[in-house]
Amino acid sequence: MNDDTAFDLPAAMAESLRGRADARALVEGFAAYWGEPLQPGDGFEDAELDAAERRLGLRLPPALREAYRLFGRREDLTGNHNRLLPPEGLFVLDGALVYQEENQACAHWGVLLADLDQDDPPTVGRPDLADKSAERWEPWEERFSTAAAAMAMVEKLLQDDELSVFAESDTEVPEGMTELPRLGRGCRWFAWPDVLVVEIDEGFVVARARTEEARDAFAEL
Repeated sequence: MNDDTAFDLPAAMAESLRGRADARALVEGFAAYWGEPLQPGDGFEDAELDAAERRLGLRLPPALREAYRLFGRREDLTGNHNRLLPPEGLFVLDGALVYQEENQACAHWGVLLADLDQDDPPTVGRPDLADKSAERWEPWEERFSTAAAAMAMVEKLLQDDELSVFAESDTEVPEGMTELPRLGRGCRWFAWPDVLVVEIDEGFVVARARTEEARDAFAEL
């Protein structure tokens, strides 16, 4: 585990909303501090992304290519609950390029085809409904880079291992925690010594510790 205590998570989260470079810095710092540093080979190659463009007959936005090249193969940041689709799995659905799906395909996230010419386009979300005629793409994040950074953090906390603490669906965030800047639709972030907590949609709380000692102390709360 990386022990670089100089990483300022609150500042990095706030700055990530400014654009691609700051969102990338957040992912790099977060991955190193809360897991393992990003390495060459953690992302997809340009040739794989080029092949996806040829197959789909469209251009992938620079922000999407950057995220895929940076950490697209890191399962701990992309695939513990929702799943970042590999380049060969990207597909078009009702006017949007789909890049992420819920683990049981109950929801999808994408970029509208009309916005693919933007460097860092907004994203949209779409639930899987029993009445298919009622399904619509709805606005999600203002920038893809923001969506990618939030995805990396949420998926890491959802990693099921000895450092994770999963709460019941009606559990409240313990008092005394420091609330962090907002990042990710429906997400509220909190910090405790060596513990990071996210509350999703006001109904699901999950935490991840950097050490087993911190996990045990937090679990007692």
